[in-house]
Amino acid sequence: MTSDIAAILAIDGIATGAVYALVAIGTVLIFTVTRVIFIPFGDIAAFTALTLAALDAKRFPGTGALVVILACLATLIEIISLARSGELRLLPRALFFYLLLPLAVVGAAWLVMRLDPPLAVRLVLALMLITPISPLLDRIVFRPIADGTVLLLLTVSVALHFALVGVGLLFFGPEGVRTEPLTSLSTEFAGVLISGQTMLIVIAALVFSGLLYLFFDFTLVGKSLRATAVNRTGSRLMGIRPARAGTIAYLLGSLMAGVSGILIAPVNTVFYDSGFLIGLKAFVGAIVGGMTSYPGAAIGAVGVGVLESFASFESSALKDVIVFSLLIPILIWRSLASLHSEEEIEE
Repeated sequence: MTSDIAAILAIDGIATGAVYALVAIGTVLIFTVTRVIFIPFGDIAAFTALTLAALDAKRFPGTGALVVILACLATLIEIISLARSGELRLLPRALFFYLLLPLAVVGAAWLVMRLDPPLAVRLVLALMLITPISPLLDRIVFRPIADGTVLLLLTVSVALHFALVGVGLLFFGPEGVRTEPLTSLSTEFAGVLISGQTMLIVIAALVFSGLLYLFFDFTLVGKSLRATAVNRTGSRLMGIRPARAGTIAYLLGSLMAGVSGILIAPVNTVFYDSGFLIGLKAFVGAIVGGMTSYPGAAIGAVGVGVLESFASFESSALKDVIVFSLLIPILIWRSLASLHSEEEIEE
């Protein structure tokens, strides 16, 4: 390996790690607020890439039908919940958020698609269609068992991932896709050619990380999410609703998964089941941050991307084995170094 090859591998690893960083940060965000290790995060990213590919091919994606089905299920579950608790006065609000709003998003996307929109509009449409999925899954799957143990939530999350893989095959088919690059620009740095797509991936990761920092430190909603992450019981006593905080966390996470899918689609062929490896490698980065630290998760995810890049050069067949082997020493280290809070002990 020469220094030029090492530089190329490092740049490629940083770009891949930046995508993993977005997924890792989103995973940490959802976990700290809801205690759910959201395994389907990578599936949402893959669905975004498949959605964008369908839009590029001038076909309305199966994501629209998926959102409609999830909206109807979420509305039905919410109506049953309100009836049992005697709070049917909240029915109009539930119908608006769980049924009318998702259907309006799908309808607007369908109408705009008939106008043959440019790439920038197709990107927005893909994000619009993908964003409601995680909050709707939360209402259908996780909120009814929100007080369960972390192990139960993890088990359900894994089961949901396998269900989404089947749904992805049904709605998107078995074919892999790769979308057109978002930019054709390139530049040379220290004798190494860097593509505009690579720079765009890194910039997007930095921008989203900065926006999250501003959101959590300088907005009331962000501070309420942080309070829920620190102490769910205490935040509930202060008037913060964990269910609402969880919905916001899933919205932000779904948006970040969508951006990850858009960024990775031009550089990797994405299949309906590609999301599992994306999410699992990002999870390794999140574990480095202890599932609590956003900077730690981002740094760990970039490290995973760089390691994967160099491992693929040495042995492409064993690169995943090398990356996932990191989990063993990291989990041992975290188990010995972590301090358990009172709330975790009570649970």
